[in-house]
Amino acid sequence: MGIPAVVAILPVGVLFILSGLIVNLMQIMCFLLVRPVSKSMYRKINKIVAELLWLELIWLIDWWAGIKVELYVDSKTFQLMGKEHALVISNHKSDIDWLVGWLVAQRTGCLGSALAIIKKEIMFLPVIGWSMWFSDYVFLERRWTKDESTLKSGFRRLEDFPMPFWLALFVEGTRFTQAKLMVAQEFAASRGLPIPRNVLLPRTKGFVSSVIHMRSFVPAIYDCTLAVPNNQPPPTLLRIFRGQSSVLKLQIRRHSMQELPETADGIGQWCKDVFVTKDALLEKYFAKGSFSDQQLQNIGRPIKSLIVVVLWSILLAYGIYKFVQWSALLASWEGIAFSATFLVLIVIVMQILIQSSESERSTPLTVPPKDPSEQRLIQK
Repeated sequence: MGIPAVVAILPVGVLFILSGLIVNLMQIMCFLLVRPVSKSMYRKINKIVAELLWLELIWLIDWWAGIKVELYVDSKTFQLMGKEHALVISNHKSDIDWLVGWLVAQRTGCLGSALAIIKKEIMFLPVIGWSMWFSDYVFLERRWTKDESTLKSGFRRLEDFPMPFWLALFVEGTRFTQAKLMVAQEFAASRGLPIPRNVLLPRTKGFVSSVIHMRSFVPAIYDCTLAVPNNQPPPTLLRIFRGQSSVLKLQIRRHSMQELPETADGIGQWCKDVFVTKDALLEKYFAKGSFSDQQLQNIGRPIKSLIVVVLWSILLAYGIYKFVQWSALLASWEGIAFSATFLVLIVIVMQILIQSSESERSTPLTVPPKDPSEQRLIQK
């Protein structure tokens, strides 16, 4: 990590960690005091509380790094976004795909109810993972024998969700890298499947389970395709902290849940066909520069995240000032050593959060065995 990155991460880290711990404490209190009385009221309060933290990350994209997301979606779907439950599927192209989803959710008014099916390790990440646990995220162990029941119970919890939610599912199962693409291409060639060039092969078990158990109360699937132009480095959290801008292109197509087949095999094949279409769209974009036939929507740059960060900064600066004044923290070598240790811990925690988002540290792509009976158990 270079000096400029440390200089940027330290103040942002102090803001994010301290405000995040306050948010986590508020979530704990609401979970213990409000949820036993009314789960619906708890979720409505938690939506507001969680946004007090998550808007800081939106601020990083919008105001610190100036990331531009070009959203292509038809006007009818754009008007429905944020007003209905939706299952969101997408290719997993970059380290910040989840932040792009949060940004679009924030623009449509459902940031605090933008949920996801993600790996269990994220639940243990300081501040951000804890906030997700309180917000009804679904955490998987990547072992179908356990994950099948986890998904079912997670879907049941969402049946009475009191406000529009998005549930994101990255059906490729891991983030895109060239090494993983080569593994996917070899597997596709060995099975006579369409050979992907810009996406990985979807693992459809989770998607099939989602559709079967949620089609009665979730009316739509948002089919998202994310593209990163070839003439710029892939966006990462570290680049964002350094204030380095990027342009990302996102297409969303809405599919009615009732359009999907009734059988598990049919649903799985529908998902595979969607990813073949994604691959063709991305191939056309990289070859000809034309991304989407959908309407480019103006999603602007709302000031709400900036206001939240300014208010948090004022509150925490005043609190730190009064604490230092009261404790005479900097009047002794012990106090100075304590302060230095605290700042080092902040940098370490932020480094952990950054590394957890890096593609190189994501789950390796595993190839199902060639035996057909084993293949049906792993990926169908």
